[in-house]
Amino acid sequence: MKQGRRNFLKSMGAVSLATSLPLTACQVREKAPAVIGNGKMKLSFRPYELELKHTFTVAGNSRNTTPVVLTEIEYKGLTGYGEASMPPYLGESRESVISFLNKVDLTQFNDPFMLDDILAYVDSIDNGNGAAKACVDIALHDLIGKLVDQPLYRLWGIDPDNSPMTSFTIGIDTPEVVRQKTEEASRFRILKVKLGGGNDREMIETVRSVTDVPLYVDVNQGWSDKQEALDTIHWLAEQGVVFVEQPLPKEKVDDTAWLTAKSPLPIMADEAFQRLSELAALKGVYSGINIKLMKSTGLREAHKMITVARALDMKVMIGCMTETSCAVSAAAQLSPLVDWADLDGNLLISNDIYEGVKVIDGKLTLDDLPGIGIRKLNT
Repeated sequence: MKQGRRNFLKSMGAVSLATSLPLTACQVREKAPAVIGNGKMKLSFRPYELELKHTFTVAGNSRNTTPVVLTEIEYKGLTGYGEASMPPYLGESRESVISFLNKVDLTQFNDPFMLDDILAYVDSIDNGNGAAKACVDIALHDLIGKLVDQPLYRLWGIDPDNSPMTSFTIGIDTPEVVRQKTEEASRFRILKVKLGGGNDREMIETVRSVTDVPLYVDVNQGWSDKQEALDTIHWLAEQGVVFVEQPLPKEKVDDTAWLTAKSPLPIMADEAFQRLSELAALKGVYSGINIKLMKSTGLREAHKMITVARALDMKVMIGCMTETSCAVSAAAQLSPLVDWADLDGNLLISNDIYEGVKVIDGKLTLDDLPGIGIRKLNT
């Protein structure tokens, strides 16, 4: 049974590799001959500090800022933008990202549409470094879209009208602050509530005192006992919760599989899942996966993850870290393909330097700007 699943996933991986290119090189040359040919790509990057509107607390830590590294890839007069965000649990830092990017030499490639070759090279430089790799991937995809003057969703054949509602995140806090945050989020049709801080029922009851919209719940590995987790999930189901994200520590594989089998709500993997190669082992342990570009090394692998997860009959969510509109808008290009979206990281900060995907009446609304769909603001 396990051997059959491995063989199936190998075949699916081959299919995904073959189908995830936005356009073939030949098609691109037909569409944009003026920008294809010999040329050199120039990668540049700089650190930036995101300032949060409110202290953000999850099970295990609180923060008021998030470090990011912003990237640009220049080619024939056009610039693609990218971003690496480094939340604490991923183990990356501004220093590690800059160290990695100093090793990246894109001048050896003359054609930015050779995504397989370029991103395989970037991935091979060092193990890990998911966010560092993602900022190159995002900038490269943005550049490609600009070279053919098309948004990425169109190059992938994705209907932007199918984009989902996005949730807005309410971090762990006192009832007074939670009530205030919930009131401020009145334009959203779905809220994501962080649990695992010892005040779970108080958190939900406080949110419910303000609104009756559907809720996503993210525990960030904050529960330890599977039976208590199951009892809480049954209560959450009565409160209008849609799914529970990462309820138990990622190491508790057997307990999570037991919980998923008995839970009235889908159990989604977040901290337990980063790369495509890990997806097969999650079947039967979780109901689905939360894809984040900072974990997946960017859009290319994220697109493949969706294809394989669908083949495994698993639910798919696309999320984000605390990010600018650059990385959030990049992820939003894939959002019409998923079940649920949590793309609000740019809305949690006060110093965004890009303008991109909009949330209109709670729904992610993609524009027709080329690439990942952003404008750089004059700041």
